Amino acid sequence: MDIREEIEKVVAVLKRGGVILYPTDTVWGIGCDATNADAIDKVYALKKRAEEKSMLCLVSDYNMLEQYVEKIPRVIYDILKLTDKPTTIIYDDPIRVPENIIAKDNTLGIRVVDEGFSHKLIRKYKKPIVSTSANISGKATPMHFKEISKEILEGVDYVVNLQEQKKVKKPSSIIRVTLDSKVTIIRK
Repeated sequence: MDIREEIEKVVAVLKRGGVILYPTDTVWGIGCDATNADAIDKVYALKKRAEEKSMLCLVSDYNMLEQYVEKIPRVIYDILKLTDKPTTIIYDDPIRVPENIIAKDNTLGIRVVDEGFSHKLIRKYKKPIVSTSANISGKATPMHFKEISKEILEGVDYVVNLQEQKKVKKPSSIIRVTLDSKVTIIRK
């Protein structure tokens, strides 16, 4: 399957408010348009995840990041330039996203993806995409496509047809950075 064809199919699903199963820059993820509250609700329902446990989203570059975060501490750019693996940053005061993706403390985890299928998809779609591991809440994160449960596979609107091309990596590092530039490592 051609990646461009897959991207076109996925963009059509996202525009309809659908939920996708797709290869991220880390593991296989469940996703949707991160600006569509109804689509986000579908992801929570599929994962059987409490809304208090927020999800993160992926953006394609710093310009897109700046559209969804009120103020970005300068230290963020240094952290992201120095990191050698996918890193999700938890930001204060997200903007232009629905409340159901924002954590109770008014934060949102966002990862800038700079390569691979998910990067190309987000660039084409021109909006952030939800990214959460392809498992039911509380279950182990599948490290291979074959480990994704039937319930997840049947619960999404579209499964990206790139199972053989996805090299499995670990989940991203997660770092919390406050507006006053206090840095806390949540997951290495």
